[in-house]
Amino acid sequence: MAVRPNIRAAGATVIDARGRIVMPGFVDTHHHLFETSQRAFLANGLLVDDNSGSPSADPDYTEYILQRFSPVYRPQDVYINSLFAGLSQLDAGVTSVLDVSQIHHSPEHSDAAVRALRDTGRRSAFGYFEGDGRPAARYPRDAYRLREQYFSSDDQLLTMVMGGEIYISEEMYSESWKIARELDLQIASHIVSGWGTRLIVDDIAAGTGGVNNDLGFGPDNLLIHMTGMSDTAWERARDAGAQVSVAFPIEMNMRHGVPPILKMQELGMEPSLSSDVETTMTADPFTQMRSAMTMQRMVVNQQILEQGDFTPPNQWPTPAPGTPELLTVRDVLRFATLNGAKHLRLDHKVGSLTPGKEADIVLLDATALNVAPLNSVPGAVVSLMERSNVETVLAGGKVRKWRGRLLDANLDRLRRELESSRDYLFRAAGLRQDLFGWS
Repeated sequence: MAVRPNIRAAGATVIDARGRIVMPGFVDTHHHLFETSQRAFLANGLLVDDNSGSPSADPDYTEYILQRFSPVYRPQDVYINSLFAGLSQLDAGVTSVLDVSQIHHSPEHSDAAVRALRDTGRRSAFGYFEGDGRPAARYPRDAYRLREQYFSSDDQLLTMVMGGEIYISEEMYSESWKIARELDLQIASHIVSGWGTRLIVDDIAAGTGGVNNDLGFGPDNLLIHMTGMSDTAWERARDAGAQVSVAFPIEMNMRHGVPPILKMQELGMEPSLSSDVETTMTADPFTQMRSAMTMQRMVVNQQILEQGDFTPPNQWPTPAPGTPELLTVRDVLRFATLNGAKHLRLDHKVGSLTPGKEADIVLLDATALNVAPLNSVPGAVVSLMERSNVETVLAGGKVRKWRGRLLDANLDRLRRELESSRDYLFRAAGLRQDLFGWS
């Protein structure tokens, strides 16, 4: 399972990597795996209905996914949706994930989510978030059972993260944060423009959050999106060592706010990347990297052009002092690998091909029609490659994809189970299936 030079192992298969790019597996720090059966359902959708009557306003994420689909999930739906999503990401080279499973309606739902992560066979942080609030949920106190039953050791493929959503209620997030810190768990929270979160975040930044006015940021906080927050909140989050996961495509599409990459650059911070929801966008790492780089360079390039006057001799001005540096392909590769590992407390194990780390490794085909001839390794990975170039994937030292094919997975059977789950969820949610009507 180790990464080191000149490994000798009797009976081991030697992989011929000629013409292949060998790199660490990608890390996704925020993915709602349970929503797979609603893929592309909200291709136009916003986070919240803005009452405009436009195709983007209805259907929206909050009403349809959280309030209509989510409450009717059974444990078996959680399992097949999460398993299928995990295998899909393995196929794309994502060897580590934070599963933001906001579907913990009961302990049985929680157990199903854990079982799906285990059966996927990759490195996964199980995000124990809220469900729909039914009494049987036991959130957040079921964290004690889950920690003891499944996550008593941190030296395994599966680890645990506590979901601590500040927008639910002050009482709820106070309890979830305190339990997380008692159990030495990271705390992941969606921090998004709207819903009154800015004022709550300001209280936390001041160290006066929660019902007892004693909660503040710490190095255990993973802040998802972090859009629309005050400068003071940003500075306190940085000073506390909090991490920020940015979902560039989703934030731009669903009106979360502008991805805060420029603020992070200003403060000397770097994000990890997250796919968020396949209801709206694909969960492959190449989309995340290209979106991050393109969005940041678009904004900064326009800033630079506006420093000139669009006419000779100053139509191509030299950037003024203080202008943010343009992101490079190496930057976004780091966001998608090592930064993700750091943000999930896994960088001592994965995130780079470093002696002593474990073997989460991806081989990318650089001889393929869309890549050859190879002129730049980092450039090819970020600007040219896609899922089809992911030829071989190792997770925890075990080969999970070999020569373009996932191993140990009956995809035809799993797809039928997922389609059956989708059909049930649409019926139970009172929604018709219409392949051409929802977008």
